[in-house]
This record gives sequence, C-alpha cells and structure tokens, in this order.
Amino acid sequence: MITVLVVDDQPLVRQAVRDILTDSGGILVVGEASNGREAVRAAAASAPDVVLMDIRMPELDGIAATEQICASPAGSATRVLVLTTFEEDEYVVAALRAGASGFIGKGAEPEDIVRAVHTIHLGDALLSSAATQALVQRFVHRRTPRADAWEGGGLARLTEREREVFLLVARGLTNQEIATELVISTHTAKTHVNRIMAKVHARDRAHLVIRAYESGLVTAGS
Repeated sequence: MITVLVVDDQPLVRQAVRDILTDSGGILVVGEASNGREAVRAAAASAPDVVLMDIRMPELDGIAATEQICASPAGSATRVLVLTTFEEDEYVVAALRAGASGFIGKGAEPEDIVRAVHTIHLGDALLSSAATQALVQRFVHRRTPRADAWEGGGLARLTEREREVFLLVARGLTNQEIATELVISTHTAKTHVNRIMAKVHARDRAHLVIRAYESGLVTAGS
C-alpha cells in the first residue's frame, strides 16, 4: 500500500481527493492537513510515502511546508506532489526547488491523480516534456547561473556519457526515450540517471532538470 497525506485548506477538496485515492485500491490515505504547519507535523508523525500538497494555504504555505518536510531526516523517503494549475507556474518552480517531485493540476481526471501518486512513489518526477519546457522558458532561464555550480554542485564529476544523459533528462525524456536516443538499454539509462542524481545531490529527475538550467548546462530554448 502507498501511504498518502492529503494537504489542502478546502475540506471538499481533501474529501474528494481522499475518495479518489481510496477507491483506486493500493493507496491508503493516512492523514489530512488544512495548512502547512499541520502538514509538517502530520508528515513527521506518519512518514507517508507521498504528500499531496496544496500551495496557497494559511499559516504556512505549501512551498515552505514542502521545504521543511523534504529537509527533515524523517522526510528523506517522502515524495511531495504539488496540487496546482498551469497558471501558477512560478509557484511550481519554487516548489520544485523546495524539494517537490512534481505537480498535477487540480482539474485533472481522477485516474490521472492516481497515476501521479504511483509515478511519484516509484521515484520518478511528474514532469512531461511539454511541462518542462513551459516551466523552464517562463521562469528558470531568468536565474543567473551560479559560478560555483559545476564544482560545488558536483557537475564537474560527470563523465561525458553522464553529461549526455543529463542533457536528455533536462529535455524531459524518460529512461526508455533516453535508451532509444543513445542506443543503450533502459537499465543502463536508469543507472546513469541514478549516478547523476548522486553526484549532483538531486532528489529526483525534477531536480536534475532544475540543476541543468541553473548551472547553465542548458538554456531555455536550447
């Protein structure tokens, strides 16, 4: 069973999401929270596999709550999936930097929400190629690459092949697509991605994308 904590300041939204996840089978909602402070406490108490996190909430917003959950030792295995809309791209980028593993719109179909929880739980980032491009072009490219990004961020330790894979991840390609592009096995592609994440200290693919653009390895539109 995948354990989930549902966080939203609207009771009707929490109930709807709880019903969707419970009815799907294989997912257990272990708690709810109506604001960021409650979410941090609930996550520490129940150590859920996935937190479905709203952004705009009273007392403590979802971005700050995500950062606290992901930074805590108890939250090292917890993945945060942000509930948002595409009109809030700027908040999504901030949430990804805080440690979230992806996002999904509140208007998504029930089966998409269930699929998103399973995707995040498997350790993948919920970022399609189209979503990645939209986020990067609107926000990430505005940041000035840090001078220490290569050395301090671990990018200088990447092999030539790992750098190739890194670029493909930044474009939003899946392991299967990377394997096809480089004519390697899917297992090998996954191994490269895992090694890259370890070297650049990224939690998942979402953060690899952010690191790629922040470091200047790739630029918006490249």
